[in-house]
Amino acid sequence: MLVIEASDPRETGVKQLLESSHALMAELFPPEENFALDIEDLCTPDIHFFTAREGGEILGTGAIAVREGYAEVKSMFTSQAARGKGVAAALLRQLEDQARALGLTALKLETGEDLAAAVRLYERHGFTRCGAFGDYQPNASSVFMEKQLDV
Repeated sequence: MLVIEASDPRETGVKQLLESSHALMAELFPPEENFALDIEDLCTPDIHFFTAREGGEILGTGAIAVREGYAEVKSMFTSQAARGKGVAAALLRQLEDQARALGLTALKLETGEDLAAAVRLYERHGFTRCGAFGDYQPNASSVFMEKQLDV
């Protein structure tokens, strides 16, 4: 049974999955267009971090960073073995629920043009493309998306 729960990014299995995500992002995108949060940055009070587990196996991660009036989706990653099994969708639902519980009216995210499966996932869940937001600047790699939430 898939369990989505608040977690500590420094936990051994979680940290390993996040490091895999960081390695993939470093392969795909130049440093100036790579916006992954470091593990310690995922432990700050404005971050709500979750994992997806089945038994003792960590299958995916996701977080929201609370911003002024919206939440930014961060650190969405699913292990290779768990892809296509609904793990990312379950994490995304949890992130939406958490944002609503905090009274936020929108989710925003930055992902990569080369991450076509991620873009399709977000589109299936009601995200649409938008312009750069927050401190982001338009660049060759990024896709910016948003979704309005009913609170």
